[in-house]
Amino acid sequence: MKNYYHLLYLGRSKGMSILNKRWVQTDSFTRAHQYSRIHPKSPQTPHPFSNSHFSRNRCRIVSNVSHSYPPPSLSYLNLNNHHAQISTMHTLQVSDHEVDDKLDYQVKVKESEFISATHAPNHEFWMPLSNLDLLLPPLAADVFFCYKKKDGTDMSTEMVVKTLKKSLGTVLSTFYPVAGEIVPNRHGEPEMLCNNNGVEFFQAHADVDLQSLDLHYPDETVKGKLVPKINRGVFSVQVTELNCGAIILSCAFDHRLIDGKSCAMFLTAWAEIARFKKISNTPSFRSSILSPRRPPRYDTTFDDMYIPVSSLPPPPPSSYEDPLCSRFYYINAESIKQLQSQASTKDIRRSKFQSFTAYIWKLLAQKCNCDANETTRVGVIVNGQNFLTGNTEEESSCLKNHYGNILSIPYGKENNHHLQKMTLNEVANKVNAFVNKASNEEHFRGLVDWVELHRPEPGVARIYFKLDETDGDAVVVSSGYGLQTENMQFGWGEPEFGSFHFPWGGQTGYIIIVPSAKNNGDWVVYSHLKQKHLDLIDSKASHLFKPLSQSYLNFR
Repeated sequence: MKNYYHLLYLGRSKGMSILNKRWVQTDSFTRAHQYSRIHPKSPQTPHPFSNSHFSRNRCRIVSNVSHSYPPPSLSYLNLNNHHAQISTMHTLQVSDHEVDDKLDYQVKVKESEFISATHAPNHEFWMPLSNLDLLLPPLAADVFFCYKKKDGTDMSTEMVVKTLKKSLGTVLSTFYPVAGEIVPNRHGEPEMLCNNNGVEFFQAHADVDLQSLDLHYPDETVKGKLVPKINRGVFSVQVTELNCGAIILSCAFDHRLIDGKSCAMFLTAWAEIARFKKISNTPSFRSSILSPRRPPRYDTTFDDMYIPVSSLPPPPPSSYEDPLCSRFYYINAESIKQLQSQASTKDIRRSKFQSFTAYIWKLLAQKCNCDANETTRVGVIVNGQNFLTGNTEEESSCLKNHYGNILSIPYGKENNHHLQKMTLNEVANKVNAFVNKASNEEHFRGLVDWVELHRPEPGVARIYFKLDETDGDAVVVSSGYGLQTENMQFGWGEPEFGSFHFPWGGQTGYIIIVPSAKNNGDWVVYSHLKQKHLDLIDSKASHLFKPLSQSYLNFR
């Protein structure tokens, strides 16, 4: 995990290092339109608030996006930029391998500005991240939606941009911390500075038609072109008009404050505001509901899942020679049902997600070295909001609508030769076993306590690293079912396609499934894997994984 090590240790020299400092957590209760807590020591040069949702800092820029980028890096989020000035759009890097001429198109960024909350508090204030937020390194993830030009619908760039900007300023008044930025507090830990610096909004034009985009290869068609970079703050937006009149709306978000479910909550509320509707799901930023117990306590299983940064061994140089690449596939509903049937028995019916995870685990074990002891690891992202309850009805409501990370990554580890011999049902039993250990309230309360007892030193998930000699490849599987494209209606209809896009680098693979915009039970699968694993999918699992093609998307 070269990039991951680089990310963690580079951050130490820029204010993220907190190994020799201590911060005593204070509770904070911050929800929509309730901003009462003022930090005793605000930055010396606070930014004045704007009287309008159109930012006071504005520039017009024109920049070309091409494929001549350096190797991928995860360290593009600047954590120490409270007084940063507006800069032109520096795109996310794409891979160096050659691409076909038909994929080599240009994107011109015509304008960039910061959109601030329409209604802002009179003073900036600090909001601590929860202990579970602190488990996330400074990674940015993307989400994007493709809207085909529709007859009889006004989809002019002027109308789309005006609608999005105005509604963005309004929704930021409710999701106010999203208009701020994450900076180190005086104790060295990352913390939200709610200063209404705003969300950077890019308006761009792509010299390509929607029906020409080959989304099966997002490293060439999406990364660094159709999704923005975060230059400042925790969220950025890009609206790209294509030659055919289609619109692509994309966002990048800082994972330390925003997980996939929170992102979907924000986007749904934004779309509701754009259609002059009331927000259906009001967020809660009350981090105190995830405070540690007194005294904190946890069992030793957490030491098998997470590790303090200081305990990481130096990365072996040989582990960086196989960079990860991204692909989009789709899986039809009937194939998903068949997979579930194979992973189940007449007495126990496994979920579709666990059945899919078991299939991935067994599939990747086929691409192993000759070492008889080598293992393959698979992790699953479990959302704790499904299991946590509060002491009062108010606390339970805050947990349900919590904005931030309530995630854990349990994982399984198994010998490759054993995996190859197992039936899919046997592998699914193993997936169910380690997922169940994290699917309860005690697990997440214990994880909060584990972080508390290791602070101020940050901890990271073990699955991201090869810590044992027998550790082979690893992949993390996630469900993005909270991203419902039918909710992404801003006034010009539903998108024809929508998905997360998360090229996080390193050596641990990542797969996320989202429901197809066709609403027919199909899955769209974003895969960020080593090339050898993508080759394995194409050769051994082509009956299940279908390349995301124009014929399926129906962009014409």
